[in-house]
Amino acid sequence: MNIPDVKNTAFAMPLTSPSYPKGPYRFANREYMTITYRTDPEALEAVVPEPLEFDEAIVKYEFIRMPDSTGFGDYTETGQVIPVTFKGTKGGYVHSMYLNDDAPIAGGREIWGFPKKLADPCLRVEKDTLVGTLDYGSLRIANGTMGYKHTTLDLERVHASMLEPSFLLKIIPHVDCTPRICELVSYRLEDVTVKGAWSGPAGLELFDHALAPVAELPVLEVLSATHILADLTLGLGEVVHDYLR
Repeated sequence: MNIPDVKNTAFAMPLTSPSYPKGPYRFANREYMTITYRTDPEALEAVVPEPLEFDEAIVKYEFIRMPDSTGFGDYTETGQVIPVTFKGTKGGYVHSMYLNDDAPIAGGREIWGFPKKLADPCLRVEKDTLVGTLDYGSLRIANGTMGYKHTTLDLERVHASMLEPSFLLKIIPHVDCTPRICELVSYRLEDVTVKGAWSGPAGLELFDHALAPVAELPVLEVLSATHILADLTLGLGEVVHDYLR
C-alpha cells in the first residue's frame, strides 16, 4: 500500500479493518432510565473542566439500552452527565461512560471523545420495576431502580430537552504520552422521535471502585427519574475550545 493509498483509505484504526464504519449512526428504540440526584458541589468542582460552568450540584445518572444501532450493533451503556452551561448555553457534560461493546467504545472515544470504558451495564424490567445495574469485573458499582411507567410525561418537553447540546473532553495522546489533542467538543442528537416518556419513584446506589469511580460524585438526594424510548441520530461534533492553543 503506497502513501496515497494510506491517505485515501485511513479514517480509523486498524487501517485495513476499522473497529467501526463511518457515520452517521442511527439508533432505533433507544431506551433511557435517567436518575437525577444532588451531589457534593466540591466534588463537581474537581471534575468539571473550564470553560464549562455549573449552577447547582446536580448529576444525571443514565442507563441506556441500545438494541439497534447502525455500525455499533446491540449494547448497553451507563454513566454520569453533569448539567452545565457554556457561554450561556445550557447542556450536559459527559463525565463517565461504561459499556459492553468494542465498536462504540473505539468510535466514541476516537471521533467525539466520549469517556468510554469497558464494563457490564444492564437495563431491564423486573415485574413492576425498571432496573439498571453496572458491574466492573465481578463487582457491582451501581444499582438504579425506578417505578415502571408511573406517570406519562409531555413528549414535546422531553423532545426539546433531548436537543440540548452535550459536551466532551476529547484527549488523544502523542507517542511520548503528552496530549496531542485536548479539546472541548460539542455535539447534539438529531432527527429525534420520542416514542414514550414516563416518570416515577427512583433509587440509586453507587459503590467505590478504583477504576470506575462513579461514587466520587456521591448521591446525597435523588431528585427525579425519567424513562424515555426514542429513535435518534448521533450527530457529529464540533470543537468549541482547544486547550492547547
